[in-house]
Amino acid sequence: MISYRTFFRAEFQVMKARIQWAGEALFLGESGSGHVVVMDGPPESGGRNLGVRPMEMLLLGLGGCTNFDVVSILKKGRQPVESCEAFLEAERAGEDPKVFTRIHVHFVVKGRGLKEAQVKRAVELSAEKYCSASIMLGRAGVEITHDYEIVELGA
Repeated sequence: MISYRTFFRAEFQVMKARIQWAGEALFLGESGSGHVVVMDGPPESGGRNLGVRPMEMLLLGLGGCTNFDVVSILKKGRQPVESCEAFLEAERAGEDPKVFTRIHVHFVVKGRGLKEAQVKRAVELSAEKYCSASIMLGRAGVEITHDYEIVELGA
């Protein structure tokens, strides 16, 4: 018979993080992989603008997640992608909790001879199947939209 603990570990991947207060509105976030980021509040909340805001960090995570997917899918499809940028714009609720209500992701994909159908499919696959951050926020009620442009690089 399988124990609950064994089942839990097999069924779910555990991710850990540690956040340490460093005075005023400054926090150090350490990921389970050992990387450290600085988060700080705005000056009107006692911050000194020494790092990204926590909600900006969430938006950056979404952008990194979806961009990683798009590049990976294009590479697996043997597309000659040389650059991929994701530009994100988010709207937040006006009152607490000031959650994200809408996020738009605009990809700029550069390369030589990229096939539009494959770029479109990579963006769709990330949005609908692979990007954990995007799917999680979407399930929480955030309206997330995507579009893309392809820039053909010269020879």
